[in-house]
Amino acid sequence: MARTGVPTVPSPPFRSFCSSRRSRRSRRSARVPLLALSAALALTAAGCSDDSSGGGSDGSGGSGGKKGGPVVVATTTWEGAFAKAAGAEDVTVLVPPSTQHAPDYDPKPSDLAAVTKADFVLYAPFEPYAGKIKDAAGSKADLVRVDLDNDAAKVRGEVARLGKLFGTEKAAADWRKTFDREYARLSADLKAAWPDGRSPAVVSQVFTTWSARMAGARTVGTYGPEAVTASQLAGLSAKKPALVLDNAHMSTGEVLPDSGARQVKIVNYPGKDMDLLPVYRGAAEQLKKAMKGA
Repeated sequence: MARTGVPTVPSPPFRSFCSSRRSRRSRRSARVPLLALSAALALTAAGCSDDSSGGGSDGSGGSGGKKGGPVVVATTTWEGAFAKAAGAEDVTVLVPPSTQHAPDYDPKPSDLAAVTKADFVLYAPFEPYAGKIKDAAGSKADLVRVDLDNDAAKVRGEVARLGKLFGTEKAAADWRKTFDREYARLSADLKAAWPDGRSPAVVSQVFTTWSARMAGARTVGTYGPEAVTASQLAGLSAKKPALVLDNAHMSTGEVLPDSGARQVKIVNYPGKDMDLLPVYRGAAEQLKKAMKGA
């Protein structure tokens, strides 16, 4: 739910979306019994009708069956949203949107069944299981790394790249036009809400800097993905930010206590509809509320 992605955030180098502790945990989670999953695939496939719509382990993925275009399996709704923006219509998501930390997800036999039908499997580098699922399923799908970052320029670039890969360039171009109009509207609205007409100073988690750029805010410091240290806390507080833009998917609580800064929760992952635009609208709404009180 990249980077995350995800996910973002895509882009800062993706050493990891998580702290070293979470990285160790995600590696442990990635040690899936793939032989057992492969054996279970036959049972799963045998129980599926020909007109099955596919879908991830929670059934939230999928778009109702093959539409004539590429069949795409995405690890999370973030990759799925990029695929849909690029023009893919048959998109299945493996990790349920309710999963707080995507790298900790344990693949299921139904994931193998979905991957066997795919033309493309989309993943982010901080997700350790995508390639293993593909190999265990014996799929000939192309494994495509997606740069999960909601920065406007990077989104445009990734959508164009995926559209070319899928053979859906026109749909991708049409989506980018819609995105550009909506992004410009939201950005102008946020700038009109600046406190006293001045760009606010903000501290941002490294995977939420895109929201600061959308608002035209001045980023005076960043933190993460590791927890803020005592020295960082002092340094960031000394910059006197009006806002702290926290990552909703990696939050460690109040980042700069006693600094007077308002903390804003920024969501990177789209919902079950795999639509990127509500992510920007949601961030704009939260930022506007925070700036009114700053």
